[in-house]
Amino acid sequence: MTTTPPRRKRATVHDVAREAGVSRGTISRLLTGEGYVSAEAREAIEAAIRKVGYVPSTTARNLVRQRTNAVGFVVHEPHSLFLEDPNIGEILLGANEALSEDDYQMVCLVIGSDRDSERVARYLRGGFVDGAVVVSARAHDPITAVMRTAQLPVAFVGHPPDLEDQSWVGIDNVASAREITRRLLATGRRRVAMIAAALDRDSGADRLAGFTAALGDLFDPALVEPVDLYSYSAGAAAMSAVLERAPDVDGVFAASDALAAGALDALRRAGRRVPEDVGLVGFDDSAWARRVTPQLSTVRQPAAGLGRAAAQSVLAQIAGEQTGPSAILLDTPVVWRDSA
Repeated sequence: MTTTPPRRKRATVHDVAREAGVSRGTISRLLTGEGYVSAEAREAIEAAIRKVGYVPSTTARNLVRQRTNAVGFVVHEPHSLFLEDPNIGEILLGANEALSEDDYQMVCLVIGSDRDSERVARYLRGGFVDGAVVVSARAHDPITAVMRTAQLPVAFVGHPPDLEDQSWVGIDNVASAREITRRLLATGRRRVAMIAAALDRDSGADRLAGFTAALGDLFDPALVEPVDLYSYSAGAAAMSAVLERAPDVDGVFAASDALAAGALDALRRAGRRVPEDVGLVGFDDSAWARRVTPQLSTVRQPAAGLGRAAAQSVLAQIAGEQTGPSAILLDTPVVWRDSA
């Protein structure tokens, strides 16, 4: 008959204190890094930890420090777009990389409905995260108010107009849209339409402003087709609507590559060749831009860089290294390919 050996009792801070001959308070100061510990006590504690096999509890350490070592990644988009939009994925990966380097865990929170907003608000106020990166916030977004009342360190990706007192990272959407529209006009296009998405947030409204500025006297409001989301299906439907009322259109600026990919299919179904009959440009330089034929001329948005910069801002706020709101703009070069 065999017997199972008794399980070894896990070493505790009491065991370390007894072995090292110091108080539990001294051990706590050493483990949390908060407070003075003499070199002699440090050496005794470290030797005792090795001898008794003590493994510090992350949970207990975080309770002492009043930290969770977690940062929320809040996306205000429908669940379907969270999976479809490669930019969101790149922003997430960039943020996660920065958080991982600082030994922080990311918690993803997707807001696709009013019910989601209430649930996420309760979670953020509950002390489960030390800060948050927020993507796709709208002007006067309830989630912005939650961040203020919860007093969490936060960085927004994008810059709704009511965020003057919050840190944010982003791009110059006006200048980027103006530049690629001018490049499109330089190919000889004169009846240029825009598929304008997400006009309730800064990215969409600013890209429309840049498009309008580039066209000047050539701007025709009848050639602007607004849609709610940066999605393939929205781009296809919008392009069909534009062609129905303006079959002579010879250029299109789609406010994202996903929209442009949908527009490309709609143009083909209508018998219009790209770029021979219609020049088409997008925005983002996402996987959509290289997936279609011809590949899209577009604006390169540094999505992973935006996520990394936002996470680094949150970490700096948590550490007390950044005490006021900051604004970071990243470069967005035009990438010219075959679609225009």
